[in-house]
Formats: sequence, structure tokens, C-alpha cells
Amino acid sequence: MKVTKEDVIEYYEKAGIVLSDADKENIQIMDYGLNKLNKLGLQLFVYVNTDRYCAKELVLFPEQTCPEHRHPPVDGQKGKEETFRCRYGKVYLYVEGEKTEVPAVMPPHEDIEHFTVWHEIQLTPGEQYTIPPDTKHWFKAGIEGAVVTEFSSTSTDDHDVFTDPRI
Repeated sequence: MKVTKEDVIEYYEKAGIVLSDADKENIQIMDYGLNKLNKLGLQLFVYVNTDRYCAKELVLFPEQTCPEHRHPPVDGQKGKEETFRCRYGKVYLYVEGEKTEVPAVMPPHEDIEHFTVWHEIQLTPGEQYTIPPDTKHWFKAGIEGAVVTEFSSTSTDDHDVFTDPRI
């Protein structure tokens, strides 16, 4: 799957999110080195990331999954706390907690061994959920794809710990 920034911009437009030309140039397309972007990946734009807070717009294409990970403590800080607010589509968020016996969606079959948390939260436009620091989580878009605004404490992505050792 070849994804362009224009593909990502289409989803921002569906959600009514307006980006400047400079913003559009800074869109990130991430396949986590797995080369399976249509199944495992994430597209995003970072509005701001300071030593106090961060704001991002995330795009997931239809049925695309962001791999399971956590944001551990860094330099005496608790780890990133983040709030996901759905803007478009539907996102299925899985976090630590009581297992959902019949999950609405599943990660890619060939990668399922790298997904260990199964407490399901479904978010539709206008709904939000806050993920505590150092909490394993993963998320997947529904059939329309999804746009999610992320508000968080400082983002130190290079310190994220993924369950999948290939990442």
C-alpha cells in the first residue's frame, strides 16, 4: 500500500480539520519498519510537543492498527498520559483491564501474538478516553478509517516500548 500525504489530508478534511500548507508538509506516515502499512501503521501530525504538553492529529486508514505499546516513565516523569478524542469514523481502543470476551475487531492474524491487552473501548465522533501513563494499549480503525485528536503530556516517542520485538 503506497500512502501519500494527500491520502492523509483527505481524512483530515473528512473530519473538518484544517491544516496549513506548512502543517501538511510535516505529516508523518509510520509503518514501524514492518512494511505492512495497510495493516499496521499510523499517520499523524504534531501541532505542538513541549516539555509540558503535546497535541497531535492521528489518522488510521480503514481497519489499520496501531501496534501495542506503552509510554514508560522517562527522566523522573510518570510516562505519557494521553486523551484520545474521536473526530471521524470509529476507533477501537484496547487497554489493560478486564478482558472483553468478544472483541469487536482483531489485530492482523499473523501478528496477534504481539497483542496482549483486550479491554475494549469504542470511540465514535465526540467521545474520548484517557489512557493512564505506562499503560499498554493498541487501537484499530473501523471500516471507514478514523481521525483521533490526541492531547497528552510530553511525547517522547523514542522511549515507547512496543510488545512486538520487531519494532
